[in-house]
Amino acid sequence: MTPTKETIKSAVIDVLKRIYDPEIPVNIYDLGLIYDIKIDDDLKVNILMTLTAPNCPVADSLPIEIRSNILMIEGVSNAAVDITFIPTWNMENISEEAKLELGLL
Repeated sequence: MTPTKETIKSAVIDVLKRIYDPEIPVNIYDLGLIYDIKIDDDLKVNILMTLTAPNCPVADSLPIEIRSNILMIEGVSNAAVDITFIPTWNMENISEEAKLELGLL
């Protein structure tokens, strides 16, 4: 099957759900660290994300881990991960499922 933007986006989300924040036992997608996933016509994936705090201990390594895992998805031509702190992350970003898991509901 030829990869499409939709199948790649689904695969990207699956990958992001397997990467965990080192300080909170929730994957980075459900934690709300991922602000945007764009896939262009050349099947390059662009991730816009934040961190729980600017001094996060994995600020340097997490984007590299994300990019390398996304590049393993069949059909992805390239990947970029950009970090932003606007808007800043807060507990409201966490998915309902993750809030239940953390006992926040």
